[in-house]
Amino acid sequence: MKYNEISHFSHPQHILKFEYTEVPFKCDGCKEVGIGSHYRCAFCDFDLHMHCAIPSLSISHPFYTKCSFQFLSRPPGDTPRYCNACEKDVTGFVYHCKSCGFDLHPCCAKLPMVLDDGEVKLYLYRKVSAPCHRCGRKGRSWSYRSACKKYNLHVACVREMLVENWHELYFGRGKGTRKLETRIPSLKNTLQTPHKRSKGKVKKCCEMAGLALQFVISAVLGDPTALIAGVIGTLMSRG
Repeated sequence: MKYNEISHFSHPQHILKFEYTEVPFKCDGCKEVGIGSHYRCAFCDFDLHMHCAIPSLSISHPFYTKCSFQFLSRPPGDTPRYCNACEKDVTGFVYHCKSCGFDLHPCCAKLPMVLDDGEVKLYLYRKVSAPCHRCGRKGRSWSYRSACKKYNLHVACVREMLVENWHELYFGRGKGTRKLETRIPSLKNTLQTPHKRSKGKVKKCCEMAGLALQFVISAVLGDPTALIAGVIGTLMSRG
């Protein structure tokens, strides 16, 4: 096999090739949305996140220091299960802790603890007391929080945004129905918490929030190094 090809137990009939795409795909491993770097069988329209294509047999996580998560190709048992990071259903590949019963989507399990582009730093928290800037609620799921602690975004909210916009993103692209935005999106219309600042500082905060959202969405999609401005712009223009 070539350096950019792998064989995978979930698709033994064909070799999977490394690809990069700005078009959303559904991972056939964990069944979650993805974008950016992944492995694909073009013959069968079969796609896998990087984390699903090359999983670790077992992992630990700093949020669950007493847990040992094992990679499973399907959720254990017959009862519905949900991801403890994003609180969405687990229907495919999963990291499962047998002793505690916790489950993590592969991409959620591998979310970076810190997202840093040199200017914006976001830290992953298991829980934050401040409300999410997307939904306005507290608690719920894991959150990314800015270093200044003024900006919070639930991992669950990012997933909801992706699901809500899935059809338009996938079927609307390239059909002349609209032009994808390529600028950094603003979150000024989605901020749920007031800022007691001057107008200039509010604008700066919103711009930083928009840039931060790019990092978070890219990370949740399984490719934290990819800043896909066109897709992000489309998502936020509907906020």
